[in-house]
Amino acid sequence: MPEITGGCLCGAIRYRVSSAPVNMWNCHCEDCRRSSGASYATNVFVKAADLVVTQGKAQTFDHPADSGNIMTKHFCAACGSQLFNANSGRPQIVVIRAGSLDDPGFVSPRANVYASRALPGALPAGDIPSFDEMPPDPSIFFRA
Repeated sequence: MPEITGGCLCGAIRYRVSSAPVNMWNCHCEDCRRSSGASYATNVFVKAADLVVTQGKAQTFDHPADSGNIMTKHFCAACGSQLFNANSGRPQIVVIRAGSLDDPGFVSPRANVYASRALPGALPAGDIPSFDEMPPDPSIFFRA
């Protein structure tokens, strides 16, 4: 897989990832809908150690997740683009918003999570599993 690169809408912040994603899924929770401004967010999970911000500095916003862990969102202060987030419950992983990728052609979500919260008609058709909430053991979708 070629190197993954991306950035914000205005170009002030750029990043790259030097390894393949460990997971990808569509999330229909209220947090993802509100922060993305879309019906759901397609998230690409990567190893935190392999993500490098190559230009600019993202602002952050911390808030509690459904799990009680702290979610830290990273976004551009100039244009508002959300780029990625981190969860205190799994510090070794960073979740990139697929919309911030330069070339999202490789993105192929493995599941829909929080499907019970999906907006009417927002669950994409396909053969990937859907979970009403977070799967009991989400690590089943992670590659080593």
